[in-house]
Amino acid sequence: MTDLYRVLILAVVQGIAEFLPISSSGHLVILGSMLGELGESATLEIILHAGTLGSILVVYWRKILDLILRDRRVIGLMIVGTLPAVVVGLTIKEVFPWLIRSPLLAGAMLMVTGGLLILLGRLPARDGRYIAMSWVSAWVVGCFQAFAILPGISRSGSTIVGGRMMGLNNEDSVTFSFLLAIPAICGATTLALKDLLSEESAASSLPVSLLVGGAICSFLVGIVALRWLIRWSREDRLHWFTYWCIPAGAAVVAMHLI
Repeated sequence: MTDLYRVLILAVVQGIAEFLPISSSGHLVILGSMLGELGESATLEIILHAGTLGSILVVYWRKILDLILRDRRVIGLMIVGTLPAVVVGLTIKEVFPWLIRSPLLAGAMLMVTGGLLILLGRLPARDGRYIAMSWVSAWVVGCFQAFAILPGISRSGSTIVGGRMMGLNNEDSVTFSFLLAIPAICGATTLALKDLLSEESAASSLPVSLLVGGAICSFLVGIVALRWLIRWSREDRLHWFTYWCIPAGAAVVAMHLI
């Protein structure tokens, strides 16, 4: 039962924080340091990310179908926007792997995320559409996504800020943010799976039923969180999450320094 509770806690956090601009990586790193070995489970991380990827596919299936059938130029924009994260992600993974597992860094970067959300609340309204974005704009938004590889930097928050700075309206900045999330999450999951299978023992210590339950939980919570994000973006309320990110980040930093 203890493992069940821990899996459900991590699944709920993943489902909420993957989409709301509060950083799933930061919260999972911080919780992982509290939950011990289970919090570091590569298999569980893969499963939970797969659940939230399913949430994106369900909510944005019409947009994705349009990309395949009509808006194929956007696929190129997604590729350009993904390249910075590929370069930065692989570099950190090979040279500075400790960065992505540091709860102290996660706490500090949560406060940076709060600053980004303050900036988001002060940006003027724009009317640009993601289907008309330039290649340069897609690359700039991709750089914001690459920055979010650091734990505590919200991927959704940073890319939405990047999209707004490049002239996208509220809804399209959110849409392009989560279209970029599809290759980003797929790539991160593939790398994690590769690392897992390269180990001598690839099997998880958790039973399959718990892993499936965690995936379903992160999937369902993710759908709710993503719809919440879309609604609040339309109402220009995303900067309200500053009131969580900055105090939570400050508390984590204080806890590790005092």
